[in-house]
Amino acid sequence: MARITLSCLPASWYCSASLLSLNCATKQRLLFLLLLFITSVFLLASYQRQLWGSQRRPGSRVNKYLSIVESLEATNVLDSALNYGIVVDCGSSGSRVFVYYWPPHNGNPHTLLDIRQMRDSDHKPVVKKIKPGISTLANTPTQASDYLEPLLSFAAAHVPASKHKETPLYILCTAGMRLLPESQQAAILEDLVTDVPLEFDFLFSRSHAEVISGKQEGVYAWIGINFVLGRFDHPEEDDALVEVTTGSENQPPISRRRTVGIMDMGGASLQIAYEVPSAITFSSPQEEEAGKSVLAEFNLGCDVEQTQHVYRVYVTTFLGFGGNMARQRYEDRLVNSTLPRNGFPATEMGLSEERPYLDPCLPVSMSDTVTRGNHTVYLRGQGDWSRCKEAVRPFLGLHNGTMSPQGIYQAPINFSNSEFYGFSEFFYCMEDVLRIGGQYNSDKYTQAAKDYCATKWSTLKQRLDNQLFSQQADINRLKLQCFKSAWMHEVLHSGFRFPTDYRSLKTAQLVYDKEVQWTLGAILFKTRFLPLRDLQQETLRQGHPGWLRPSFVYNHHLFSLCLLVVVLAILLYILRLRRIHQRELRQVEALDLLWVEEGEALLP
Repeated sequence: MARITLSCLPASWYCSASLLSLNCATKQRLLFLLLLFITSVFLLASYQRQLWGSQRRPGSRVNKYLSIVESLEATNVLDSALNYGIVVDCGSSGSRVFVYYWPPHNGNPHTLLDIRQMRDSDHKPVVKKIKPGISTLANTPTQASDYLEPLLSFAAAHVPASKHKETPLYILCTAGMRLLPESQQAAILEDLVTDVPLEFDFLFSRSHAEVISGKQEGVYAWIGINFVLGRFDHPEEDDALVEVTTGSENQPPISRRRTVGIMDMGGASLQIAYEVPSAITFSSPQEEEAGKSVLAEFNLGCDVEQTQHVYRVYVTTFLGFGGNMARQRYEDRLVNSTLPRNGFPATEMGLSEERPYLDPCLPVSMSDTVTRGNHTVYLRGQGDWSRCKEAVRPFLGLHNGTMSPQGIYQAPINFSNSEFYGFSEFFYCMEDVLRIGGQYNSDKYTQAAKDYCATKWSTLKQRLDNQLFSQQADINRLKLQCFKSAWMHEVLHSGFRFPTDYRSLKTAQLVYDKEVQWTLGAILFKTRFLPLRDLQQETLRQGHPGWLRPSFVYNHHLFSLCLLVVVLAILLYILRLRRIHQRELRQVEALDLLWVEEGEALLP
């Protein structure tokens, strides 16, 4: 048999060699496509994780909300996407300006703006305070704008100049201004509305300067604390939930995160605010009228048609129910009980050091005096906490048929599904000398308070000298601790009717080690419609390229669907290549057979 050289091969062989090379190229292209697909999926997944991380701030929920108040990074004023807002708190003793910022809204209509306090280049909060209060200008209202000029200039220096025209400015006045006649309030506000726009380019109008009520201030404080705690976010699997009924008859109940109520006892007043998730049924028109004055219903969402962020909050203030004022009222009664009346001599108890009045609300063996005018009462501590509670209970002013101090209507509380934070005196009473601040336990608190009151005054002073109490404790705290601990207990359990086995009260001085101002809640409420503007602008940009926008990728279901389509397309392409390859193999086999037949025909 003759040897056949390559040069003698028929044309069909060259064709077969070409097809084989094509198969190799096809495999390379397929490998390249697979690598490209895997890289694309990895990049998309990384982008999605980064995006969701910016929205959900992964990690534990504590870290998530710590970042809101504890982030020490200076605000990046070079980021043109950031928005800014300014709130001036005009209080009774002074005024403070707060500057906030937030990134663009993420496109989800059920998510609030991510508002944070601005920090300067030294990582300090952008806050400035001046004294005295703006109410001191009652007789010189035309100086109001000059009075606020240092605060507004301070804010203007921190907000980028290019952002001034779109930065809302709110000037909100509280207790000091509320005490002035309406005519003097109006004159001060008129000067601000007229003169501030002449010097500053902030987004400021007549509605941005107002005297807010105590009810509004309480609502803003409630909003601020719940925002920092993350209670307005979407619920997660391990969250405590509540069923909320809205005012709409056709709207089914909403299941969402449980918000926290707040109680704040200062020196002069007591405030309480909490959500009322269920609709309230009033027993009489009088009760309904009283209820309307202490209930606030508002929508924090950007769309009034959506009820996801509709909240019904009970909020009220009890003047004279602060710890110091309650003690003052208590002492006033002691003095009045020793004064002669209608010609009858007063009891001799308390009129001299030799026969002092035995006060159950002072530590054992402590001596004190109370003077009103030219009348002095001498006191000696008895240290009986149980009797002290009985002595202070009448000062709650309880009325039959009510569950609130002073007879003010109180909305019902679902104690089996609620959570409260106690601030100021609620925390001081537990922490300063008892050193049990934090989670409230009635039995533990009662025993600690009894032991303290029954301790001799000389021993308590020795403990203070040995620094066994907190740094905030002083001799005045030691003196009033027994009374204030009894007063707090009675306010909580006799006034607000909290069960003694209630375990969902946490006393705190700060939230995540930071003071949360009501101004944060105010700007959240004031800017609640801004996301709707962003959503409308997003709709106008739908025709432009850039499909990988946050509002698109946010919907992970849509992302998963697109990913599935890509995978199916790749699989179909692979199947098609396989069929082509099989067809080519059959063609090669046929050509090889033809070549063999032709070769045999050429043999001699």
